[in-house]
Amino acid sequence: MMNNRLLTRLFTYKRILTLSLALALSACDSANDVSLKEQSIIYCAEGSPESFNPQTVTSGTTVDTTAKHLYDRLIAFNSDDHTIVPSIAKSWHVTRDGKRITFYLRKDISFHTTQYFTPTRMLNADDVMFSFERILNEQHEYHEVSGGSYPFFESVRFAELVQSIEKINDYTVRFNLNNSNSSFLANLATDFAVILSKEYAEQLALENRHQQIDLNPIGTGPYKLIEYRPGSLIRYYPHENYWQNKTELSQLLFDITPSNTSRLTKLLTGECDVVAYPIAHEKINERDDLILEAVTSFNVGYLGFNTQKAPFDNQEVRSAIAHAINKQAIIEAVYFGHAEQATSLLPTNSWAYNSNIKDRTYSIEFARSLLVAAGYPDGFTMDIWAMPVQRAYNPNALTMAKLIQSDLKQIGITVNIVSFEWGTFLRKLAQGEHQSVLLGWSADHPDPDNFFTPLLSCSSAESGNNRVFWCNEEFDKLLKESLATNNIGLRKKYYARALEILAKEVPLIPIAHSKRFQARSENVEGQLLHSIGGIDFSAVSKK
Repeated sequence: MMNNRLLTRLFTYKRILTLSLALALSACDSANDVSLKEQSIIYCAEGSPESFNPQTVTSGTTVDTTAKHLYDRLIAFNSDDHTIVPSIAKSWHVTRDGKRITFYLRKDISFHTTQYFTPTRMLNADDVMFSFERILNEQHEYHEVSGGSYPFFESVRFAELVQSIEKINDYTVRFNLNNSNSSFLANLATDFAVILSKEYAEQLALENRHQQIDLNPIGTGPYKLIEYRPGSLIRYYPHENYWQNKTELSQLLFDITPSNTSRLTKLLTGECDVVAYPIAHEKINERDDLILEAVTSFNVGYLGFNTQKAPFDNQEVRSAIAHAINKQAIIEAVYFGHAEQATSLLPTNSWAYNSNIKDRTYSIEFARSLLVAAGYPDGFTMDIWAMPVQRAYNPNALTMAKLIQSDLKQIGITVNIVSFEWGTFLRKLAQGEHQSVLLGWSADHPDPDNFFTPLLSCSSAESGNNRVFWCNEEFDKLLKESLATNNIGLRKKYYARALEILAKEVPLIPIAHSKRFQARSENVEGQLLHSIGGIDFSAVSKK
């Protein structure tokens, strides 16, 4: 009988030999596929993914690379109207009290077959249980893998909301909640709520290679990982047994190109079919063979007032300032025209957007009259805090502050612009030391509550996350009533009234909803850019 050391050496040698053969075959396949450029799409990405599992990160680069290509979720968002539609779950049922949600799974969904894993069964309830118990159970074998952090789920207090998860049978799973929450389904439809393979996890555990679950991914999505060279490229092949419409592509290749100029050059020379975050829009528009497209993302940039400090405890003062700010000038100077002027907290493509609310007219004369009526005929001096970092919703807070400073000078208000190091800035904001502040918000999903509750609820004012420290009892009641029901008609009614209250009280001034741009060859067809979530090549083809 062979001793353990010899067995280990033989096993290791077999693994090395198998891996070497796989890599050699992969190299041959790669050479063949590159020659078939007309059946492939090359996407020039701005960076490398931090992980191949979006559960563990919130980076937009990682989400773009992985979420909709490698994985599916229990439910999904309709890309046109953002309603929730079936995915892995063919249907679901919510009890009248909203505390139990039962998902009925499809029986025809297969996981990827790759060089490093071959599934022996279809997706079932065990995979769903594993995917969420890893997040919820701190004692779970995989909870601490990749750092034990699940940022999105922590931000929505997922562990506090979910009491337990039950496996009813092989194709039925039930979530038991501590309380009803109408945004729960939206959270499960985000790019972060992906379903992993329990069978693959068990295989890795036997080999003591747990960390590979987030590095060598196995999902049920339209593509599977074939090759990854950090800082260089990611190669995907189609999932041959994909349960939805199969792609027409032979491969999808991410060419990792951090330089804006290099991405533009590759687009212009035809080395890339699609590029992320393009520069030189005018140059792209001059080309008949290129298409520049954009979507308005679910975000908002705003000027918020500390309503606990005079004179911003006066609604007329806040309204006067709103009429004095030239938003269009800000759109041009700060966003370079790449944003939509905001009329409310919600972007126009939200299902709860209230079209009856009109933006305040830019009028220096009317603003002056409101200031006089508020008891400040000679104006006053105020501080505007400008955040020291760049965000999509506010690419340059300092420039925006200077523009507002110039606007308010015309109605007699002197503005001092204040900033700090980012950590200090946030700490002082939470303590309410500011008078006003330029900030913004990017939603994690299209449910309107993701804009309202974190920014403007009374509970968030108590915690310091509500930077305007505004608490309105009627507004707060509307938010709670909306979360307590799954009736979309009722929720629209509640949010419409909530937006009316915001428009009247003006605790903050919504300024812009920024756009996300992308450039592609005219030969690339199909929608891959959406207003929320990552890019999606599942329905994209090439002429």
